[in-house]
Amino acid sequence: MSDEEHHFESKADAGASKTYPQQAGTIRKGGHIVIKNRACKVVEVSTSKTGKHGHAKCHFVAIDIFNGKKLEDIVPSSHNCDVPHVSRTDYQLIDISEDGFVSLLTENGNTKDDLKLPTDDTLLTQIKDGFAEGKDLVVSVMSAMGEEQICALKDIGPK
Repeated sequence: MSDEEHHFESKADAGASKTYPQQAGTIRKGGHIVIKNRACKVVEVSTSKTGKHGHAKCHFVAIDIFNGKKLEDIVPSSHNCDVPHVSRTDYQLIDISEDGFVSLLTENGNTKDDLKLPTDDTLLTQIKDGFAEGKDLVVSVMSAMGEEQICALKDIGPK
C-alpha cells in the first residue's frame, strides 16, 4: 500500500456523533443516558440478578434534561447504551426580545440569538426581573443531541 502515514487533526464536534456507547452496567446515578431519543439524567439505577436465560438487567429511571419528564428503560447490563455528549456553556445576557428570544454574548465576542427563554417559571422570572433591574447576568446553556436550553442563571453584579 502506501508508506506515508496519515495524520488526522481532531476538531471539536466536527461531524462528531451526538452520543457514544457505554456498557449499561457501568452507567451510574447522576450520569446521562438516551431513552426514547431524549437526553436524560439518571436518577435511579437498579440491577436484577441473572435469570435462567442469562443476562442481568439494569432498570434506569431518568429525567429528560430539557423538559423534566420522567422516563424509564430496562437494558441487559452487558449491552451498550447510548450516552449523550452533554455540555454546559456560560454566556452573558445582552438583551431579551419581545418574541421571547434572548441575545447572548459568547466568549469570543460574537452574539448568539437563536435561544428562547426557558419554560421553567422560576428561572424565567429571575431572568426577566434581573434584566429589568439592569443587573449583569450570566446564563448557563446546556446542550445535548442538537438541543440547547438555558438551565441556570448567575448574577455577576450591577452594570
